[in-house]
Parts: sequence; C-alpha cells; structure tokens
Amino acid sequence: MDADYVVIGGGVVGLSVAWGLLKRGLRVTVIDGEDKALRASRGNFGLVWVQSKGMSQPRYAAWSQESASLWAEFAAELKDNTGIAVPLQQNGGLDLYFDEASMHATVAKYETLKAQLGGNYPYEVLNQAALRREEPAIGPEVIGAILHHQDGHTNSLRLLTALTDDVQRMGARVLTGKRVRSFDTRDGFVLSFEDGGRIAAHKLVLAAGLGAKVLGPMLGFRGLVRPQRGQVLITEKMPKMIHRPSLIARQVDEGGIQIGATNEEVGFNDDVTPEGLSSLAAQAIRAYPALAKAQLVRSWASLRVMSPDGLPIYQRSRTAPGAHLVTCHSGITLSAVHARRFALWLEGEDDMGLEVFSEDRFPIS
Repeated sequence: MDADYVVIGGGVVGLSVAWGLLKRGLRVTVIDGEDKALRASRGNFGLVWVQSKGMSQPRYAAWSQESASLWAEFAAELKDNTGIAVPLQQNGGLDLYFDEASMHATVAKYETLKAQLGGNYPYEVLNQAALRREEPAIGPEVIGAILHHQDGHTNSLRLLTALTDDVQRMGARVLTGKRVRSFDTRDGFVLSFEDGGRIAAHKLVLAAGLGAKVLGPMLGFRGLVRPQRGQVLITEKMPKMIHRPSLIARQVDEGGIQIGATNEEVGFNDDVTPEGLSSLAAQAIRAYPALAKAQLVRSWASLRVMSPDGLPIYQRSRTAPGAHLVTCHSGITLSAVHARRFALWLEGEDDMGLEVFSEDRFPIS
C-alpha cells in the first residue's frame, strides 16, 4: 500500500484531518483537484465562530467551542513548524442588531442553549451605548449587539498555506490536479484517476467538499451536500476602525475591511452579481457609516458546502469499511479540532459523541 490513509480533498478540512493523522505517525497521501475546482477554502469569511452554532444540536455548539479553545495553540504550532504566521484575533465577536425584538428572540435561544451546555456559553448583551464604547464606528441604526467571548477571526489563506507546508514537512505525499475516476474497495482502497494514475491506501477520508455529491455514492455514502453561494467585498487598507469581527464586516490583519457574505441558493453558480454586492455594501454602511467613503478593491464569490440541516456530516461507510466522509461548512472554525482531535474518531479510539452527525439523521426520500 502507498499509504495508511488517502485523504481526498486538499482544502482546509482535508489538510487539517491529514495533519492530525500525520502527527500520529501515519502515512498519508492527499489528493487535490484542479485549480478550477470549486474551493470554499479560498473564498470564506475567515471567522473562528461559536456564536449561533448548535441552536438545534448542542453537540455542534460544544464541538465548535472545543475547536475554538484549541485554535491559539494550533496556530502557534503551525508557525513554529513552518515559519508562517497564522494571525488569530480571539477577543470575541459581535452579532449586530437593528431591532430589539430580534435581539431578544436570539437571547432567549441562547439561554436555552446555555442551559443545555451546563452554563458554558459565555456571551453578553451590549446595549447601544455599551456597543458604541466598544466600537465607536458603529452607526446609530444599530441598537445593540450580542458579544460572544469565544469568537474571533483569522487569515484563512495563511492557514491554508501553513497547513499545506506542514503536511508536506511531515512526509505527506500531496498529489495535485487529480480527478478520481473510480475506487476498488476489495482490499483497502485503490483509486484510479482520469489521467491513468493509480494509488492505494488502507483507509480513506473523503473531504472533497461539494465533490462528495459525486464521489460519496461510490463509497456507500449518500453525498447529501449542496452549494450555497456567498459573495464578499473587501475595501482598501484603512486605519483601525473595527475592533471585533461581526457577521457583517471584519477588519483583516492587512488593514482592509472584508464585507459579507450573502447566502444564496443558486446551485453551482459562483458568479459575482451587482445585486448581491450592492446589498452587502448597503448593510455594511448601515452598520458602519464610515465605510460609505471607502474604496472597494476586490470582490469574489465562492460556494459553501451545506448539508440539509447545515451541520457537519461525519460518517463511516457501511459498504466500504475504512472509508470515512467528512464535510462541513465551518472548516476554518473546526480546523483546530479536526487537526488535534479528529484522528481519534478515524482510528476508532473515541467516538466523541459525533454519531449525531451521521447521515442517518436525514430521512431517506
């Protein structure tokens, strides 16, 4: 066999999983697609975010919290290993509100979730005056915010670069520009590629994002993922004006302000649209009026990987033992726990309560 594991997917999710396996001394091959592949890792909002996650499934909230708690140490280790700094600001994140009713409704849900988590859900409500003391650039239409102290943000491209360097430093074989054609699962896994190449491994992790829709059924998975388009804007570099990230805007480490993102059900269309960008700009100016004078320098759209309920899917194949499906739309937030803890689940040493994220939760239609 060429490897103990083959990981299909060279984005943040796949590389984080590969990193954790390599740390255990396992031999890993990573298969990455073509440059034109749809890549959520290069088009996300860069948040390390706990707030609002797990409202319908407390295990997701706890899983996100665990990853958030591991993030600083994870980023530090990547820097030590590669020399690439992965900037992390983790002094809380803001959910901004324009009306009292919406904020109170969210607080009621947070209180329920906090009770389900045994009280471990550190958030506070800021009224308009308190919010303006924290964020003087906030506009008068914002009536308050929920500050969650476990939230933060990072530079996701630096994370992707550091992970790519570190998995290769630890001995991973990384094959790029590959498109899987078929699997032979009779004795481990033999992958055949469209270019005629073949590789073999004892076990397999399918972390190919939207590629799971096609490849998943070949391995006994249902492949229940769909694309959701997110459009994003970024401004010129500006003096510091946003101190904590929000779901509307964040100031990145280089100084530009990233504005986003839309949530559009448009299939595999990753075009940037005037309507989408104008709606983002209008909301950002409403929250931070000074942005009306900012110059926009870039925009893009990418496709999130969404399950039917928006939660991750972690599934062991019943028809191809040794194959595992890993998919989520919070790859940046969950990167640390995928890297530092997830290998225990893959190796069958600890289920970690992840059975609630199996495909079995979805009805068969």
